[in-house]
Amino acid sequence: MFYQCPKCQKIWQYPIEKCPDCFLELEKRLSENLKVIAVSRVTIPTILHPKVPYFVLLLETDQGRKFVQKTIKEYKIGDEFKFKKAKDKSAVAIWRVKYDIFEAIEKIFELLGITPNQNFWWGAKILILPTLISPAHPYFAKNTNPEVLKNLIKFLIQKGVKREKILVAGQSFNDFPIEASAKKSKFLSVCQENKVQILDFSKTKFKKIKRGDSIFEISEEVFKRDLIINLPILKIDSKLGVRGALENLTKFLKKESFLGLKYLSSQGELILKLKGVLPEILTIADGIKIQKSNGFTAFFGLILASFNPLNLDRVFAEISTIELPEYLKSIKIKDIEIVGREIEEVQYNLEKI
Repeated sequence: MFYQCPKCQKIWQYPIEKCPDCFLELEKRLSENLKVIAVSRVTIPTILHPKVPYFVLLLETDQGRKFVQKTIKEYKIGDEFKFKKAKDKSAVAIWRVKYDIFEAIEKIFELLGITPNQNFWWGAKILILPTLISPAHPYFAKNTNPEVLKNLIKFLIQKGVKREKILVAGQSFNDFPIEASAKKSKFLSVCQENKVQILDFSKTKFKKIKRGDSIFEISEEVFKRDLIINLPILKIDSKLGVRGALENLTKFLKKESFLGLKYLSSQGELILKLKGVLPEILTIADGIKIQKSNGFTAFFGLILASFNPLNLDRVFAEISTIELPEYLKSIKIKDIEIVGREIEEVQYNLEKI
């Protein structure tokens, strides 16, 4: 992605609001065809790049623009460089956020094969469920980054979804009122600026669904939408291990139902059972800034996405090199299709950051 002034034609590799010479908004320029013109093989590991060898490529677009790209796959000069798309919905897409969150979201949809011309839901009713658990400023990384929500809404609207058909919802399972959390986290202002609906699940009707010995009370709004987007923030927990895609889905439950189910089973068992009673959900996980088990945050700079939240949590656990919780141990990383960035290209050890 490049950014070009429509008047003076100057080009930047990073987004700035306006051209500093012409004071006009920059236009995005996509680069479809990329060619490898130089290759550097790196064999010395560093803290941020522990896996070696890896390769640093100099890529050139059809228009002659150049930029560098890290990869673990070996390329030769003259090779075409491109990212493969997912073959099935259980795949996990990984993309690094460099400067532009909108670009990362756009790329995630592309990698999962979701395009305006191929999918029925463009212009349909959409429900977005961000992580919203406490009245905290965005830099604490306790809730989903409001910039991720803002750019997702912007992306949907640009692709033809009507504002009035987008619903951002949440629910409080603690002592913090959902209204206070929405205001402090900047979610409320994002929704107001984009003129989209907001909803507290606790004020909706709930549908009872029985699975085995468990009864789930799920908000009826979940079954009225053509597409549900789970928008969690990823975290590390000393007990649960991974807190993210699957855990956030519990907010579809009635609070009393959630507390009762949690009392009868472990958190891992609960979220696995819940996955089996919910309709198909697209998860786009905020991995830009990660909250570690000690409460401190670390910059991760990633967006992960999948229609399989279980696979997404497993990939996140692999990237962060944490000990796997019980409910993820049966999933082998080699059995998950990964598109976009390879795990080795973005792998970190959070305790070292």
